[in-house]
Amino acid sequence: MNPENGIISKSTNRTVDETVERLKALLQAKGIKLFAVIDHSGEANTIGIKMPPTKLLIFGNPKGGTPLMLAAPTVAIDLPLKLLVWEDGDGKRWISYNTPQYLKQRHALPDDLLKNIAVIEVLATETAA
Repeated sequence: MNPENGIISKSTNRTVDETVERLKALLQAKGIKLFAVIDHSGEANTIGIKMPPTKLLIFGNPKGGTPLMLAAPTVAIDLPLKLLVWEDGDGKRWISYNTPQYLKQRHALPDDLLKNIAVIEVLATETAA
């Protein structure tokens, strides 16, 4: 984790597409709604720029997010939750996310609501495994 920006990156041995599919299955199994998959590298390709595979998954659950937004409306800029699945220039694949602790600090979230976004750490760990 980079303490400056609150981002954790976990390595994975799967390809970006395999990792995305694994994450989609985990979200479905846990009853978490997948709102969007943004294919940054695919979009770069459409304008003739080569970029290593990079996809952003946006997901969440109103039961968890709404109380956070009521407590600290600015957290809506960081919700729904996001996981970035990407490949670096050396071909190593990663899953990156903002830590709940960083979001707590950034938006002055109450301690008792941190559990509402802690699932991101579980999802990243299970997906990377």
